[in-house]
Amino acid sequence: MKLVDTHISDVKIIEPRIFGDERGFFLETFRDDWFRQHCADVVFVQDNHSKSSQGILRGLHYQTQHTQGKLVRVVQGEVFDVAVDMRKHSATFGQWIGVYLSSDNHRQLWVPEGFAHGFYVTSQTAEFVYKCTDYYHPESEVSLLYNDAELGIEWPLIDNQAPSLSSKDAQGIAFRQAPTF
Repeated sequence: MKLVDTHISDVKIIEPRIFGDERGFFLETFRDDWFRQHCADVVFVQDNHSKSSQGILRGLHYQTQHTQGKLVRVVQGEVFDVAVDMRKHSATFGQWIGVYLSSDNHRQLWVPEGFAHGFYVTSQTAEFVYKCTDYYHPESEVSLLYNDAELGIEWPLIDNQAPSLSSKDAQGIAFRQAPTF
């Protein structure tokens, strides 16, 4: 696997080595010892899988308690994946990174604890899988406004149409009012 640095030093892109021929392909998606050595010394406790249609935006979510690091990837389709630094004393506080993840590029994104996370589906459908370092804790979940002007996230909205949001995400809070780490 190849590690790609981003402008937010703790957020990493992981590009697997793909072995393929006319029969298909093989790739290693996770290896504990490699991940601990090259990304973060963490333990994953929960795996999640979601399926969404084009134009759906999920996020930007984080938990103030039971904070989660997430290793995310797409197994079908394509998404634009975003992480926002919510760590108040970080040099990159309030900055975001956006990466296309797809079943074609096989990229993964490591989003450490202290970041809000979300994704927008650019393909007809997408299946999104991710590993978490702590369990889901709905009582402490926060949803940031996806279109907060202060963050200035450049979502690749199809035909400039507003994304489809859950009611929780539609009522997200502004970055300035959001709890930080």
